[in-house]
Amino acid sequence: MKNINPTKTFSWKKLKNHFQEIKKITINDLFITDKKRFENFSINFENMILFDYSKNILNQKTINYLVNLAKETKCFDAIYSMFNGKKINVTEQQSVLHTALRYNNLNFFLKDKKIYNNIDKILEKIKNISNDIISEKWKGYTNKKIKNIINIGIGGSQLGPLMVTESLKSYKNKLNLFFLSNIDPDQLISIINQINPEESLFIISSKTFSTQETITNALSIREWFSKNINTNLNKNIFSKHFIAVTNNINEAIKFGIDKKNILPLLSEIGGRFSLWSSIGILISLSIGFNNFQKLLQGANKMDYHFFSTPIEKNIPIIMALISIWYSNFWNTETEAIIPYCDNMRFLPSYLQQLNMESNGKSIDRNGNKIKYQTSSIIWGDVGTNGQHSFFQMLHQGTKLIPCDFIATAIPNHNKYKNHHTKLIANYIAQTKALAFGNINDYICKQNIYQCCFGNKPSNSIFLKKITPYNLGLLISYYEHKIFIQGVILNIFSFDQWGVELGKKITNYLVENINKNIQKIIKYDDSSKGLINFYKYFN
Repeated sequence: MKNINPTKTFSWKKLKNHFQEIKKITINDLFITDKKRFENFSINFENMILFDYSKNILNQKTINYLVNLAKETKCFDAIYSMFNGKKINVTEQQSVLHTALRYNNLNFFLKDKKIYNNIDKILEKIKNISNDIISEKWKGYTNKKIKNIINIGIGGSQLGPLMVTESLKSYKNKLNLFFLSNIDPDQLISIINQINPEESLFIISSKTFSTQETITNALSIREWFSKNINTNLNKNIFSKHFIAVTNNINEAIKFGIDKKNILPLLSEIGGRFSLWSSIGILISLSIGFNNFQKLLQGANKMDYHFFSTPIEKNIPIIMALISIWYSNFWNTETEAIIPYCDNMRFLPSYLQQLNMESNGKSIDRNGNKIKYQTSSIIWGDVGTNGQHSFFQMLHQGTKLIPCDFIATAIPNHNKYKNHHTKLIANYIAQTKALAFGNINDYICKQNIYQCCFGNKPSNSIFLKKITPYNLGLLISYYEHKIFIQGVILNIFSFDQWGVELGKKITNYLVENINKNIQKIIKYDDSSKGLINFYKYFN
């Protein structure tokens, strides 16, 4: 990738001057002057996803300058490098291969057959384990069928599978899914109170097999399991109830996992991009391997669009450019993700990690301190619930907050189509109200407190229906949006050293707090006070 400071480009300077012109123009003005604005500022992707960005404060000149910014920062060079396995994760000297996990043609993208052979073997293992458990061929040590799947993992090892399995709940089979991520014992206790060890399969998901929260929870589960079975724990019993997803095969074996129950995790796959990998075993168990494959196929289709479509019609790149437009020229600080689909309620949390862990950086690829904005703060909630809480601020508050509204045209349940019609009416009404407000209405002229001034930007993302394939499309294009933002903003999106620092300090603190010393006199004054308060009660 080229290391180009975006603020030094000709396009950035043009955008700064252009901003002074367009900041006085309203969204309403833009629609009045362009009678085909929706047609000109929307992209229909194969009737599977409609991306409408017409309700943004931008015109064709804005788009032209933004497109030129992408060109000046050599976006397609970076895309080519990622898809062809170049070591773009420079600080860790690794390739970035999550797109290789969803390939469907060896002549497309990466040309390394060895990697594809490894991926094929992993997929075959996911398929076999999934089919054996779903068909009840795989049974527990007392010959009872497996009813409960407990995923022990955190971060990408939890958020990805949780978001996908909940989003695709209408495809879910009879297996009960549980996610044990938090080190807080309340979550652990809540789960073990609901399950029978004889009917449960535990998946320990950790790339390094050393993540503190995951291994602590896994050790506690192993202890609970051995105490609650009616015989002595042995390797044969353990192998019927525990599997691992990891890059550290040796540590998993030391823990007691049978080698045949270990699904390898490629080192080139970051946690927040890992749902397509062996981490996806939970998705496959929940919706079946065939549907898991459709999820991969949808993502691959968006990969192809991203790789081969000119910038002007490239959905992920346009989305990335719009985000940069607001954060760096309008000085917005946050973006709201609002899915009008209850099953997709975990999407904002998933995208929060994907975006903020990737692009929450303040040092550029040249090693210099950054003086412009990188990652926005990502937050959100499911509609219509949000309309009765934070939407008040969106409509009448002092913050300018770009929003992504996401909905599905075809409901999951036709029996309640009336509900879905009202849901979609709310979805469209909110984007309309944000954009145009009510300043011309009689009620606003009579009472200033009821005025909504509008001119609040949003994107509308309309899926045909929530299916594994379409969800794959959606996730993939958010992944690529975030990657392109990182490319243009001249940062490394695939490391997360800020996360690592907290882990190191935690491990040091645990060791010291556990020492049999009544008062700790090390550390800064605040940390010392907090430790001493804790030790007073323990």
